[in-house]
Amino acid sequence: MNCPDCTHDRTRVIDTEARTGGTAVRRRRECRCCSFRFTTYERPAWDSLQVKKRDGALEPFDRAKLRAGIERAVEKRDVTDTTVTSLIDQVEATLQERETRLVSSNRIGELVSAQLREVDVVAYIRFVSVYKAFSDPEAFRRELDAVLDGTSGVDEGQSPQPTTETDNYHSDTTNP
Repeated sequence: MNCPDCTHDRTRVIDTEARTGGTAVRRRRECRCCSFRFTTYERPAWDSLQVKKRDGALEPFDRAKLRAGIERAVEKRDVTDTTVTSLIDQVEATLQERETRLVSSNRIGELVSAQLREVDVVAYIRFVSVYKAFSDPEAFRRELDAVLDGTSGVDEGQSPQPTTETDNYHSDTTNP
């Protein structure tokens, strides 16, 4: 592990601690050259989890990409980095519990928006305005009205949008 301060390649582990229910390991490290201390996290690689995008393309799940989207939504809001990390951990844990290794980007968006709505409604509105890609100002207004009224955002006469077919795949169907 290279030191982020001086880039020296000799560091030592000072402290190790299990995080998020044993799915990650937090390590405090110290550079042997400049004594700079820093923290690293180890998480299992999700090589098998694939995200199906709206255009049908498949790409590996990327925690950093998920974090970037959430951080854009909470920018300049009173939401701590710890809260963002916790939200990402909850979404990731929900995805791990699924039987399938193929998940639609819409499902990830639903999970994030549900969590963000509990954390900060302004961040929620920012996130869904991109995630739902409103093409009609009235649709955006209905979503905003639903938040202000405290409802789910789905008109009472409508049923929620059905999940996409990728949410019904099983892990054995995604393996080559």
